[in-house]
Amino acid sequence: MQFGLSESQQILKDTARKFFGNECPMAHVRKLIETDTAYDSALWQKLADQGFTGIIFPEELGGMGLGMVELILLMEEAGYALLPGPLFSTLIAGAVLHACASEPQQKSFLSQIVSGQARASIAFLESNGSWDPASLKLAGNSKLNGTKLFVTDAAVADFILVIAAGGVYLVERNSPGIEIAPMKGMDLTRKIYSVQFSNTPAEKLAGNSAALGRALDIAIAALAAEMTGGMQRVLETAVAYAKTRKQFGKPIGIFQAVQHMCADMYLETESARSAAYYAAWALEENAPDAATAVSIAKMYASDASRTVGNRGIQVHGGMGFTWENDIHLYYRRAKASETMLGDATYHRERVARLVIDEKLRAQNTEQREHSGFGHAQR
Repeated sequence: MQFGLSESQQILKDTARKFFGNECPMAHVRKLIETDTAYDSALWQKLADQGFTGIIFPEELGGMGLGMVELILLMEEAGYALLPGPLFSTLIAGAVLHACASEPQQKSFLSQIVSGQARASIAFLESNGSWDPASLKLAGNSKLNGTKLFVTDAAVADFILVIAAGGVYLVERNSPGIEIAPMKGMDLTRKIYSVQFSNTPAEKLAGNSAALGRALDIAIAALAAEMTGGMQRVLETAVAYAKTRKQFGKPIGIFQAVQHMCADMYLETESARSAAYYAAWALEENAPDAATAVSIAKMYASDASRTVGNRGIQVHGGMGFTWENDIHLYYRRAKASETMLGDATYHRERVARLVIDEKLRAQNTEQREHSGFGHAQR
């Protein structure tokens, strides 16, 4: 088994790091967060020209046709750069389209995402705040009625995939009866909205719950990787500050308390990266424990990103809270991502359910085999 990245994967990671650093430095990030949507059409076109909007989608639709590990590497670097705008939302909506849409629907809508002509998002959460698909109340049919909350980048999405009790429905932004209103959020780089539907025409996708579940697992793994990239940037920023900030004529990095915090941040970041990479590999290989690996990655990243953010600000002291310092922007992203697609508690419960279900399946299989053996003896 290969535990390292292949040459092509490392090239992708290095290219993404360089691209985001050149095209979206922190000065540009700060400029975009002052806008209503945090969206830059010129930057979006450059992302599409790089092939990033089609990284995991089929070549026959114009995509790069790469795997889950490549997606995770891209999202890790996007998190490192604190990339604003709808790349994450669009890739996740694309994953749902790829998993659930019919071939004509993919040609009509997914091809637009791949080429960069369209941006998209998914609408999942309702007023109960649960990420469990079984808790959804909005009923799907040819016309939708109800409200979805905390929909990322809805104002710049050309279409929204609505996860409803009856399946997945595609709604175009200019459809009648749709009302998009901004909501206040922790993360200034990823704007959130409420979306209200009033007899809004919707097109149902063909996929079943299993296909949707896999698409959501891809989304969760990608988010865990993005959080890991943010942790890496906070770690590097804190270590650099500890080397240069002086107290009593000495760098604060010589004090054990600061060293211990930096060491803990390093441990949390590397562990989160390992979990995210394994989740991506498991999804790519359709491993039996793929869903469990995905939940473990998100569970760990949710806790670790909060801890790393806290310690990064502690290392900076009072400077960590000032607007001029970038580290609080990463902390905001970490806090928002902590609950997106399920917090650590939700994924611990999901892992428990998956483990119990697997044990029950194994017991049923064993009983059937034993029963068959008994019949054969008789």
